[in-house]
Amino acid sequence: MFVTLAGVLAIIGSLAGGYYFAMRPVTLRIAVGPANSDDIKVVQALTQAFNQTHGYVRLHPIQTDGSATSSQVLADGKADLAIIRGDLEVPKNAQAVATLRKNVAVLWVPPPAKGKGKKAGPKITKIAQLSGRRIGVLGRTQANVNLLKVILQQYGVDPNKVEIFQFPAADAADAIRNQKADAYLAAGPVNSKITADAINASTRDGGTPTFLAIDSNEAIATNHPVYEAAEIPARAFGGSPDKPDDDVKTISFSHHIVARKGLSEATIAAFTRQLFAVRQQLMAEYPLAAKIETPDTDKDAVIPVHPGAAAFVDGEEKTFLDRYSDFIWWGLMGLSAMGSAGAWFAGYLKKDERNNNSSLRERLLEMLARARRSDSIDELDQMQSEADDILRDTLHCFEDGAIREGALTAFNIALDQFHHAVADRRALLTSVPQNLQRAGAQFRATGTL
Repeated sequence: MFVTLAGVLAIIGSLAGGYYFAMRPVTLRIAVGPANSDDIKVVQALTQAFNQTHGYVRLHPIQTDGSATSSQVLADGKADLAIIRGDLEVPKNAQAVATLRKNVAVLWVPPPAKGKGKKAGPKITKIAQLSGRRIGVLGRTQANVNLLKVILQQYGVDPNKVEIFQFPAADAADAIRNQKADAYLAAGPVNSKITADAINASTRDGGTPTFLAIDSNEAIATNHPVYEAAEIPARAFGGSPDKPDDDVKTISFSHHIVARKGLSEATIAAFTRQLFAVRQQLMAEYPLAAKIETPDTDKDAVIPVHPGAAAFVDGEEKTFLDRYSDFIWWGLMGLSAMGSAGAWFAGYLKKDERNNNSSLRERLLEMLARARRSDSIDELDQMQSEADDILRDTLHCFEDGAIREGALTAFNIALDQFHHAVADRRALLTSVPQNLQRAGAQFRATGTL
C-alpha cells in the first residue's frame, strides 16, 4: 500500500512539476528603435502592461538605432522579437506575428512664397514635374530615400536628376519655412503628428500645400510587393482649410512585429493573445496601439506568419493538454515500464535468496523423514534446533520480499508436519527402555544384537 501511495505521489509530483515548468513566465527580448520613437513608447507600454497582468510572456526591450539595426539583431539571434519596417530587407529567420501599424507616403509641394523681387517657378502639380527639383525627405533613414526613388522611377523621373536632402523630423518645420526644397516627402501613419506639423508648416501667406497623388499606386504595389496601394483621406491633417481637401492616392508599407523562426509555437501564440488583449487599454495613452492588426496568414504573404500567431488568428491555439498530452502519456508509459523493470531487477537481485530458501525447505522435508526414523532424542533435539534456524532464515526472506505469502504458507505446513513428527517420535522413544533403544540402534547399525 505504501509503495503504491509513493508511486501515485511521485506521478502527481512529476505532473505538477511539468505543469509549473511549462507555464512559468517566459521573457522575450524585443529589438526596437530608434530612441524616443513611437515604436519605443508602444513597446515600453506593452512591457508594463504584460508585467501588470502577470502574463505568461514578459518583454525585455533592446533599444537599437532603427529598423535596419533591429532586423540585424534578430538575424544574429540576439533578440527573440523585433519591430521592422516592411520595405527593408527582412531577415531570413523572421516570421510575422502582428502588424504594428501602416505608414503612408505623403508627397506635397508648399505654396509659392510671395514677396518683392521673388519670381515664382512653375507650379508643381504632378510627380513627373519633379525632375531637376530639390526634394526634402523627413527622417534620417535611408529607407525613406529609397521609397522616394521607387516613386520617381515609376513616373520616369531619374533620381540622379533630383537633388535629395534629408533632415531630422525635429527640424522639419524650420526647413520648410526656410524653403529648403521644392517638394517634401514624409512617411508615417495617417494620424502622424510629425507629418501633420510639417504640412501645417508649409501653409504660408494664405496658400495651402499641393498634395501630389501617386495615381500609379497599384502598379507600384504590383512591382514591389512590400508596398500596398492606399489613400490619404480628406482632412487627415486637419487645419483650415482642410488638408487635403480630397482623398489622395498613395502607397503604404507596414511596420511588423516579427519573431525569430524556431521559437515555441505556444509562446508566440500566448504573446499574440496578450498583445491583442492589452491593445484596448493602451489606446487612450498611445493611439497608435489602435493600429495593431493581425498578420497576413496567406501562404504567399511577403513575410511568412509564425505558426503560433497563425494558430491564434485561426482559433486553433492548443491548450496545455493538447500540447503535452503525448508527453504525459509517454511519461506514464515510461513510469510503468520503469516500475516493471525495477520489479524484475529487484527479483533478480533476490534470486540467490529464493534459491537458498528453496534448499532450506528441501532440507526441512529431509529432516521430517529422518525424524520419523530417529532412535535418539539428542538427534531430535539437534534437528529441532536446525529447524528453528531454517524458520528464522525463511522469515527474513519473506520480510525482504524474496518469497511470497503462498511459499510461506507451504513452508508452515512442512514445519508443522516436522514438529508433529518430532513430538510423536520423542514420545515413542521416551516410552521405550534405554537398553532396548541402544539394542535397536546397534541392530540397525550392524545387523546383529
